Amino acid sequence: MAAELGRLRWRCRRGMKELDMLLTRYLDEGYGAASAEEQAAFQRLLEVQDPLIYAYCLGQERAPEHLAALIQRITAKPAV
Repeated sequence: MAAELGRLRWRCRRGMKELDMLLTRYLDEGYGAASAEEQAAFQRLLEVQDPLIYAYCLGQERAPEHLAALIQRITAKPAV
């Protein structure tokens, strides 16, 4: 599992600091407790190009159904 998390952490490093922060926070705080389906969706999301992920996160583009719930969790405000 540690090797997989390391590989995913590397893939969370994007060209945009905002995406780096959102994706890494989800990996650290949500990925481990996520269902296998959500983990697979996260891995598919990492295949999407940065501008489109960013547009999904900002609500500028509608995320595909298989990613919509994941995007909602990624963009949810962290508990304080």
